[in-house]
Amino acid sequence: MKRTLLAGGPGGVAVEVERRRVRRLNLRVRPDGTAHLSIPQRATLAEAQRFLDGHADWLRRHVARQEARAAEAEVAARDGLLPLWGELVAPPAGMTADELYRAELERRLPEVTRRMEEATGARASGWQLRAMSSRWGSATPGTGRIRINVRLAAYPPTCLDYVVAHELTHLLEPSHNERFHVLLARAYPAERTARALLRRPAREVAAANSFPTGNAHETSAG
Repeated sequence: MKRTLLAGGPGGVAVEVERRRVRRLNLRVRPDGTAHLSIPQRATLAEAQRFLDGHADWLRRHVARQEARAAEAEVAARDGLLPLWGELVAPPAGMTADELYRAELERRLPEVTRRMEEATGARASGWQLRAMSSRWGSATPGTGRIRINVRLAAYPPTCLDYVVAHELTHLLEPSHNERFHVLLARAYPAERTARALLRRPAREVAAANSFPTGNAHETSAG
């Protein structure tokens, strides 16, 4: 049975709550901007409400991000342009945005990882590209594996550098404690600039940075 709760009280984000065979509460924001919370069979709605209230700010940020992506997709459908590495480009015919972003990440990631592994002193055991809705990257310190969001290719290259450095630093320090921030700042001093860019819609960043170009291949050359 599904219920709807408001995260953060009246006027908060509406969240669909569903009991499922899960061990813990699992909150996610769908690509269309709607939110869903899976809760264990024995969990109470009061527990679910406390959990949602504690994550209200997180929910607002990620719902806004998904809504911005949906708005970007609507505009792109009208003018045929996509943000790529911080510029507006016309994608190759027959190629979706995520297909283009994945191809671009596959091309650029090896060089970025080489530089950032040297800067951080950490080395990943493996890399995986994913189209993620709520994270730019994630790391598993126990295995040394790192996952990167393909949609980083929509932003200026400094954003990919930052996320790669961020996740590599987690292999040295799993938490976001003071040591983590010291290590990351030492490896990538421009982290604040990159974080500020990632808080804005990719199309907005691209529109402010450049005039639309002819096609994706011209934009990414060199």
